Amino acid sequence: MDKFTGQKRAVQYLYPPIDPFDQRMMDVGDGHNIYVEQSGNPEGVPVIVLHGGPGGGCSPAMRRYFDPSVYRVVLFDQRGCGKSRPHASVDHNTTWHLVADIERIRAALDIEEFIVFGGSWGATLALIYAISHPTSVSHLVLRGVFLSTRTELDWFYGGGAGQFWPEPWARFRDLIPESERGDMISAYHKRLFSGDIHQEIRYGKAWSVWENALASVFSNGQGGEPPGEYARAFARLENHYFVNRGFLEEDGWILNNVDRIKHIQGVIIQGRYDMICPPQRAWELAQAWSEVDLRMVRNAGHALSEPGISAELVAAMDRIAAQLN
Repeated sequence: MDKFTGQKRAVQYLYPPIDPFDQRMMDVGDGHNIYVEQSGNPEGVPVIVLHGGPGGGCSPAMRRYFDPSVYRVVLFDQRGCGKSRPHASVDHNTTWHLVADIERIRAALDIEEFIVFGGSWGATLALIYAISHPTSVSHLVLRGVFLSTRTELDWFYGGGAGQFWPEPWARFRDLIPESERGDMISAYHKRLFSGDIHQEIRYGKAWSVWENALASVFSNGQGGEPPGEYARAFARLENHYFVNRGFLEEDGWILNNVDRIKHIQGVIIQGRYDMICPPQRAWELAQAWSEVDLRMVRNAGHALSEPGISAELVAAMDRIAAQLN
C-alpha cells in the first residue's frame, strides 16, 4: 500500500515530458559520433544530464526532472551506447574521453557553465568532470553516489551485496567456474570480450540482470531480462570501465581531489537502502565537501525512478531555480 501511495505522490512532482528542440550527432573524433539533444527553454539555465552505467544511455524520462520554463536541458549518450555510434565500442572509450566530450558539447552549444546532474556512474563522471573543469560547473546534483573505488566494486562484484540477495547472486556467480570466482569482473570480462556473440549476449544478460535485480528497494530479486544486444552493450561498456578501475590514476582519486570542487554548491540524493552504491560513499563525500547538501531518502534504493528519489531530485532542481531567480 505504501509503495503505490508513494509512487502516486512522486508523479505529482514530475514535470510533463518535454520534446527536444534540437537533436544532433556530434563527431568527437576517434571514430565516435555521439547523440546530443536539447529540450526545455532554449534561453534557460543550462543543465547537462549524465546517465549511468557506463553504457546505460539516456531516455526521454530523464527530461522530466526539470521545469521546462526554467531549464535548458542537455542530454547525450556517452560513447558506445544509446544512439551514439559505433555501438558497444570500447575503443578510445575511457573516462577522460567522456570528460573531453562534455567539454566539446559545452563549447559547441556556447555554454559558459552549467549545472551537472548525474546518478550512479553519472555521479562519478559529474564529479570527475567538475574536478577537471571546476570553472565550467555552477552546481552539482548527484544521485546514488559511486566513487569508482575498489571497495565499491568488491562490494557489488565480490559477494558483499550477495549476502543480502543470495538468490540473484547465485545465478550471477554460478555461470563462472569456481576457480575464477575470486575476480568476477575479470571472469566476466573474458566472456564478454570472447568474440563469440552468443556467449557475449548470454553473459551480458547475466551481468545486466544482476544489477537490475538490486536497483529498487521494492525488487523481488528477478530484475527482468533485457534485450540481448542492449544487455551485451551495457555489460561490455560497464565491465570495460570497471576492469580498468574507472581509468583513474589511483584508488580514491575523487576524494583525494575533492578540494577542487569545495566552492561548488551541490546536492546529493541517496537512497538509504541502496544496494548497488551503499550510502557510506555519499556520506564520506559530504564530509569532505563543505558546500554539499546530503539528503538520505528512507525506504529508497538506487533507482532514479523510485518515488522518494524522484521527488527529492525535482525538489532540488526547483530550489536551485528559485535561488537563481
